[in-house]
Amino acid sequence: MAVEHRAPKAGEGNETHNGTGDGGVFQRPGGDRWLGVLRSPLGLCAAGLLLLVLLLAAFGPLLWSGRADAIDTGRLLQGSSARHWMGTDSLGRDVFFRVLVATRLSVVLALLATLLGVVTGLVLGTAPALLGRRAGRVVTAVVNVAVAFPGLLLALFFAVVFGVGAKGAVLAIGFATAPGFARLTQTLVASVDERDFVRAAHVAGVGRMRVLTRHVLPNIAEPLIVNATIGAGGSLLAFSGLSFLGLGVQAPSYDWGRLLGEGLNGIYTHPAAALAPGVAVVIAGLAFNLTGEAVAKAVGVPTARGTHVPPAAAPAPSVPHHTAESGEEPVLVVEGLRVSFPGARGPVTAVRGVGFSVGRGESVGVVGESGSGKSLTALAVSRLVEHPGVVGADRLEFLGTSLLSPGEGGAAMRTLLGTSLAMVFQDPMTSFNPAMRIGRQLAEVAEQHLGLNRREALSRAVERLREVRVPAAQRRAAQYPHEFSGGMRQRAMIGLGLMGSPTLIIADEPTTALDVTVQRQVLSLLGRIRAADGVALLLISHDINVVAQTCDRVLVMYAGRVVEELPSDRLLTAARHPYTRALIATVPHMETDLDRPLVVIPGRPVTPERVPDGCAFAARCPVATDRCRTDDPPLRVSEPGHRVACWYPQTGPAAPSGDEQPAGPAGGKDERP
Repeated sequence: MAVEHRAPKAGEGNETHNGTGDGGVFQRPGGDRWLGVLRSPLGLCAAGLLLLVLLLAAFGPLLWSGRADAIDTGRLLQGSSARHWMGTDSLGRDVFFRVLVATRLSVVLALLATLLGVVTGLVLGTAPALLGRRAGRVVTAVVNVAVAFPGLLLALFFAVVFGVGAKGAVLAIGFATAPGFARLTQTLVASVDERDFVRAAHVAGVGRMRVLTRHVLPNIAEPLIVNATIGAGGSLLAFSGLSFLGLGVQAPSYDWGRLLGEGLNGIYTHPAAALAPGVAVVIAGLAFNLTGEAVAKAVGVPTARGTHVPPAAAPAPSVPHHTAESGEEPVLVVEGLRVSFPGARGPVTAVRGVGFSVGRGESVGVVGESGSGKSLTALAVSRLVEHPGVVGADRLEFLGTSLLSPGEGGAAMRTLLGTSLAMVFQDPMTSFNPAMRIGRQLAEVAEQHLGLNRREALSRAVERLREVRVPAAQRRAAQYPHEFSGGMRQRAMIGLGLMGSPTLIIADEPTTALDVTVQRQVLSLLGRIRAADGVALLLISHDINVVAQTCDRVLVMYAGRVVEELPSDRLLTAARHPYTRALIATVPHMETDLDRPLVVIPGRPVTPERVPDGCAFAARCPVATDRCRTDDPPLRVSEPGHRVACWYPQTGPAAPSGDEQPAGPAGGKDERP
């Protein structure tokens, strides 16, 4: 891909525009890369051999059919001579010209068999994505059984089933190569099917066939083409083998395998008759295989050979949600949210009784270490937790509509979530389809949820890109995600969420991996959108300073539950939970002593499958007692607007970075009532 080099315009900051395609499913090769491959020894050999084979297949029968079929009884089974370079056969026909003429039939039949194998493999490989889990498992099992058999054995079996002849051989080789291609397709489809843009298409109500043809297949086309090209060489060899055994092409037609079988009878007295078709098979097979390897090198793709339910575990008790101070009905209400996954010893509850609310125009931040359940909570609220995950809650409402009602999967629910809730993911490169232009991806939201036609939707997409400060929005809309820089992609992701009329934006680590300048631009953009349209914001972040400066309230999560909730202006000065204070202490500041090691929280976070009795933070807490290790503290109101789940909440300002943690009761004795 060509890389754009120009001076940044006003408003672009210091972002650079790259064409590396980082994060995409498969990188599309540019003209320079193709030229580089063609200039390499591998590329030159592949192109030269393939061109030779194709030219012989196209013009061989036209130029030499007469000489190849001419019978000369006076020159039977003669050896090589100036007149007959490879000698003659049992009827005096020139072997060399027969090999040239046989190129067309040999190549055409091999390509037909390859096409049949590819089409059948695609059907079998995409069946799990189209038919669903149950029927897909049956198809997958059939493919696994077929792959376990050697390809040659399958080809012989199908040759017997379909009968002797060219037609039967094509069917035999096609169906024999299909299982391997199906396995490859299944693997590639599964890798793309987990991408955020595919899951979003499912949530938006896009049909399975459209998701497959629009979002999945374009992103796996390159490796499939590479392996199909290489497979053509294998099909050519297999077809020649069947003809050699007498199961393929029958007289009076002939291909290289049949010529090889005829020449083998006189291999000791007349070796050239068998050598010529054998060399032709090798050259053509090399042509296809080297072409596949060259294409693989160019594109950088490796080739292949060959809903509401009861809680599963005893969760923490449901906690009351915070109500907006304005008295208005909150945009989002969550009570007793639970998310479970199957585990080796039973269900594993990763989110345990989370409760909170978000008012109109309010900004709520969620902080915590990795694995604390922040992103999973956001996915559950957005109905993006897929099987085998199980979502349950005492109450889960968005704009007054229950997300746990029996009709939650209907078109009305998809429209509500698609137009009123926007999700900004951590890595927009996995959320955008790398095979579609940015403008088309934004426009598709308006077409699906707002009923706009193609022209109106694209116009709305360009307008949204302008609103999120993407320069030259009309031109940018026609570009692919890899042509945007990291900050530009994040802005475009925000623009994607604004294609409807969102009431709530859930931003999951929107500034991760961005430099501080771009990070500030993205946060400022979210702030402007919130102020201008009264949009509520749920911001998930590891950065406590970002949350403290951006949000009105802060939720601190640990081990799948909320351990503290407080106003953001009190976060750095009045946090009461030891975990919150430990997080604050780990943040460096301008007065941090550079000669001392950075502060870390001792120990390791607990894993969802091994949550201990009592307070999950007790093993890492400097003030924990025996009571903390046996009784799990509820999330209680300590003062207006402030809730904390701790038996011994701390007082006073949080320890700055480098200072000692606050002292408190220690050992095994409970010193407070």
